[in-house]
Amino acid sequence: MNATIRDLATQWFERVWNQRDASAVPDLFAADAVGHTEGGSVTGPAQFLELMHQPMLAAFPDIRLTVEGIVVEGHEAVVRWQASATHLGTFGDIPSSGRPVTFSGMTWLRFENGKIVEGSDRYNLHSLVFYLSTGQVSATVKAI
Repeated sequence: MNATIRDLATQWFERVWNQRDASAVPDLFAADAVGHTEGGSVTGPAQFLELMHQPMLAAFPDIRLTVEGIVVEGHEAVVRWQASATHLGTFGDIPSSGRPVTFSGMTWLRFENGKIVEGSDRYNLHSLVFYLSTGQVSATVKAI
């Protein structure tokens, strides 16, 4: 049975982030896929794991992403999500603050042959960094 675009988008958040399953990345992210993120672009599963997945899990080992909505059109999906986590490791240049945090964002994904071939994440990275550094909340980044 072929998975639907909605199913594939849901699997990305559940397997990659909530289950912390690094083996799901090459299952769902094509070898030449490009991900555009707040921290820069990555190409392929190995670079995604090295530059995005591992650092995020090191900084927020208890991160949990909740999918709040998905809109699908053709081979594309837009996912609205909310993350909850505790800052227990270095995030960029910011040492662990121990602060619990929640932040929200949206991810656009384009699929071909059952895998992501391009994606784009958007969340308020500036406010997240500011909160982790100072404890000051914003409209999109809050203490839990």
